[in-house]
Amino acid sequence: MADEEIADPKKYLEEACKPKCVKSLIEYEACVKRIEADGTGSKHCTGQYFDYLSCVDKCVAPKLFTQLK
Repeated sequence: MADEEIADPKKYLEEACKPKCVKSLIEYEACVKRIEADGTGSKHCTGQYFDYLSCVDKCVAPKLFTQLK
């Protein structure tokens, strides 16, 4: 058992949940395109990125916690 590699189920669940969060991803990617030309570096897409991550996390959490021991 010590030699057995334990797989992290979160990675697999995140991949399964990403298609459910396409709207947030599209909004983030649109923001990135909008600010690419900003030479000052003062604009960012942090809010859109966190919205996307939050969507994925909300999808993953109920499934992940049922698998934890």
